[in-house]
Amino acid sequence: MEKTPVWPLSPLDGRYREAVAPLATQLSEFGLNRTRILVEVEWLIFLTDRGLFGSKAMTAEHKEKLRSLSAEFNEAEAQLVATHEAKTRHDVKAVEYYLRDKLKQFGIAGLDELVHFAATSEDINNLSYALTIRAATLKIWLPRVDALITQLKDWARASRVVAMLSHTHGQPATPTTLGKELAVFAHRLERVASRIGNSQFLGKFNGATGTFSAHLAADPDQDWVSLSREFVESLGLEWNPLTTQIESHDWQVELYGRIAHLNRILHNLCTDFWTYISIGYFTQVPQPGATGSSTMPHKVNPIRFENAEANLELSCAILDSLAATLVTSRLQRDLTDSSSQRNIGVGFGHSLVAIENIISGLKELHVDESKLRRDLDENWEVLAEAIQTIIRAEITQGRSKISDPYALLKELTRGKRLDAEQLRDFITGLDIGADAKARLLALAPNSYTGLADKLVDFLD
Repeated sequence: MEKTPVWPLSPLDGRYREAVAPLATQLSEFGLNRTRILVEVEWLIFLTDRGLFGSKAMTAEHKEKLRSLSAEFNEAEAQLVATHEAKTRHDVKAVEYYLRDKLKQFGIAGLDELVHFAATSEDINNLSYALTIRAATLKIWLPRVDALITQLKDWARASRVVAMLSHTHGQPATPTTLGKELAVFAHRLERVASRIGNSQFLGKFNGATGTFSAHLAADPDQDWVSLSREFVESLGLEWNPLTTQIESHDWQVELYGRIAHLNRILHNLCTDFWTYISIGYFTQVPQPGATGSSTMPHKVNPIRFENAEANLELSCAILDSLAATLVTSRLQRDLTDSSSQRNIGVGFGHSLVAIENIISGLKELHVDESKLRRDLDENWEVLAEAIQTIIRAEITQGRSKISDPYALLKELTRGKRLDAEQLRDFITGLDIGADAKARLLALAPNSYTGLADKLVDFLD
């Protein structure tokens, strides 16, 4: 019988599937169940290693077989879990029954009732989410951010002396260098990325309402608080001692806020680069076989940056919603977090699609240095800042009697386009010292970039 084709509802499972496939290994139902199995197995091994409730430590072979369930989890095994869930209508209970089956299959007797022992579903889920989110963040998403930052840094250093007209409020302004402007974005991104890399990933293991009641009832002589902490930390997570039935998700709220912040810096980068392309500072290298417009053959559109903008906005919408929802749970537990957390991968996915588009888009750009030079040469009025500042210094030192130099330059330049000859004639007639006049006459828009090239060194 022919398999019914699956028509993806989300573009992340359709046209963007290749870009987000690494995330799906973690932030999917498949990844979640694989990690639930890991947590359940490690809890069983943890209990038996300590001989709790008359158990004995498993053999190395049995431990290896059980651990291989998560390490080698595949579609066939996932279907076995799904078969159990179809009966239980409970995802974590399905994992428990799946493991009981495996104990029988592996010939491990007498441990059925220690599977999921004294654990509420959220003991398993919170640890599984923490592990999958940590892996997705640190091993998949953040390395691509780092690759983008490195790309920007390399370009910043290579173009540190490439003079460029600034456009504050979209109008000609004090010149800068391309390298310095790229360095600004690299620095902003690196600062936030560093905070994401140092994020906390918390977990709890304390029962149905966070009181260890079942644990204590089963064995009042054990230090269950210490055992809980030891188990959570053995998974590489930070232990949260005070929770309700759920781990409070505050670390997730913090993480999604930081990722959304980084998304918005990237969005700013996209709008700036789109604008630089539109005014001709960057040209786009045509890609073989690509079409810009179905009717206008000449078009090379900045689609990489436009696509990234949209995906960043969608990512932020999901992450902002998660942060708003996850921070609250009614009394000791409600299920709003369960539904919302299933969309974590969507938030990460749209961000990753955007990052990959930006990386590709930057590779397809070429700096039109002749355009940069023309724009600088056509806007000599931007030197008005330097002129009025030097005059003010001359007045302060008693070498000029000009009244209100700012107003003088405003009258000369505001809303006007001046060329080199006009500005130099004006400077020649100024009542200022000879040294100051010489410095002004030596200025040109393409050299009036201050310390822009040296500021790039702060990337190091």
